Amino acid sequence: MPASYAYLGPEGTFTEVALRTLPEAATRELVPYVSVQSALDAVRAGEAEAAFVPIENSVEGGITTTLDELVAGAPLMIYREVLLSITFALLVRPGTKLSDIKTVSAHPAAQPQVRNWLKKHLPDAHWESAASNADAARLVQEGQYDAAFAGEFAAARYGLEALETGIHDAENAQTRFVLVGRPARPAAPTGADKTSIVLWQRDDHPGGLRDLLGEFATRGINLMLLQSRPTGAGIGNYCFCIDAEGHISDRRVADALMGLKRICLQVRYLGSYPRADVRPGDVQPPRLGTSDDEFTAAADWVARCQDGRF
Repeated sequence: MPASYAYLGPEGTFTEVALRTLPEAATRELVPYVSVQSALDAVRAGEAEAAFVPIENSVEGGITTTLDELVAGAPLMIYREVLLSITFALLVRPGTKLSDIKTVSAHPAAQPQVRNWLKKHLPDAHWESAASNADAARLVQEGQYDAAFAGEFAAARYGLEALETGIHDAENAQTRFVLVGRPARPAAPTGADKTSIVLWQRDDHPGGLRDLLGEFATRGINLMLLQSRPTGAGIGNYCFCIDAEGHISDRRVADALMGLKRICLQVRYLGSYPRADVRPGDVQPPRLGTSDDEFTAAADWVARCQDGRF
């Protein structure tokens, strides 16, 4: 029996479409789960080799359900990412007209991406959140709601028809998905990589966030995601989810992580993995003074000073 990949289901989600773009997906059993939490818990329990879940979209930023699940519980690690362009279709039971629609459903992350369209075309429709866009389509099929925002490809799967297609408030909207597994040695660097971490401050003090960000800035590391999430320990207590350019094997990245480990209450490493938005040859070289060769040269100089050979 092939190893399995869990994903946010049911069948017909954008998550499934994105997952099938991975070459290794063809050799795995793809198993839908009802939520991000259940998919990731399947990995933690050893029921699945990895889970494939959405983590960020270009309209609203980080997807809090996924970020919170990676922050809490037994550690997991990101191994791959996929970017998928997103447009929605309004799926209905055959024969439904726009004027018949009183209730609509989709995943909460979809609402900001169709809000203006909904206000213009269905201003009186009541929104109901679903576990996924495909699950919303299933609920429409069962008669619980009148319409669902989902991928047009889901219509045939659930016996629905696309009343409207190409729905999006923002041009070129994309969602980022990640393949998450149990902790292991990260893949070798490609030259176009990303490192994800979570940081907890030791205490709340003026300039605290600046201190954290300074560890990246002084080493010329660009940040691609910075999002605060409540820790659950009370109002004002937050951790920070960060995506940084580079790989943990890069000297500047490793040095930044060591600096953060010294000043933070806790650092959770979520993995170093290839970026989906650029190719290795398109990445800008490190800033002056932050390349691996320059770190090595500086360390050699210190060693010579310590030996009296300067």
